[in-house]
Amino acid sequence: MKSSKFARKDWIMNSIELKNILIHRISEINDISFLKALKTILDSKANTKIIQLTTEQRNEIIKSKKDIEQGLFLENEILDKEFEAWVNAK
Repeated sequence: MKSSKFARKDWIMNSIELKNILIHRISEINDISFLKALKTILDSKANTKIIQLTTEQRNEIIKSKKDIEQGLFLENEILDKEFEAWVNAK
């Protein structure tokens, strides 16, 4: 029986070593269906989620960033005071 470093009980694999092994093994795979399946598994376990934005949402973010660069915004504290004044004026 062929001995493998994965089978030896005295060999402990840390997470960095395991990640490197997986990266190497995945880089050798050309089956697009299998790679998509792996991506689905990885996406379900990832610590960060990728948010898919619509074109309209991306454009609104770009516009908002430009507004901020031009100083076209109110700080939350100022807006709170204006809102409170507006509510009390009724």
